[in-house]
Amino acid sequence: MDPTSWLLLCRTVRFGDTDAAGVLHFHQLLRWCHEAYEESLERFGLEATTIFPSPTATPAIALPIVHCQATYRAPLVVGDPLAIRLEPRRLDPGGFEIRYHLQRGGGGTSPAVAEALTRHLAIETASRRRCGLPEPIQRWLEASAVGQGIQPL
Repeated sequence: MDPTSWLLLCRTVRFGDTDAAGVLHFHQLLRWCHEAYEESLERFGLEATTIFPSPTATPAIALPIVHCQATYRAPLVVGDPLAIRLEPRRLDPGGFEIRYHLQRGGGGTSPAVAEALTRHLAIETASRRRCGLPEPIQRWLEASAVGQGIQPL
């Protein structure tokens, strides 16, 4: 499977994403990053209900975000095409982070407009205690590392 099919996602800035000045409203960036994370998992072959709670299923392990940050480099306006490239990385047996690189256009040599980062910890849903990452996330992280040219542990 080609990692660009599940680690590079595209979207277009819509009117509802902007503020009164017609520029991307700051909170949209982190929403898009989380949506790109969810879509990446789905494209990799992991069903959302195995990772995220739903009305019909609650996974035994939750993956809350414990840290996030964003750096804005250039404004985005209605109609701008956007490429979001994900770089997931395992931090330890129970945590990982995702770096998001956002570029106007299709990516590649297009100018960077923003970067973001989310850090996730695995916790048991019932006890809320830290635990190891679930196996499907471990597979996604390992495949992501290989796709980035990193040798798995």
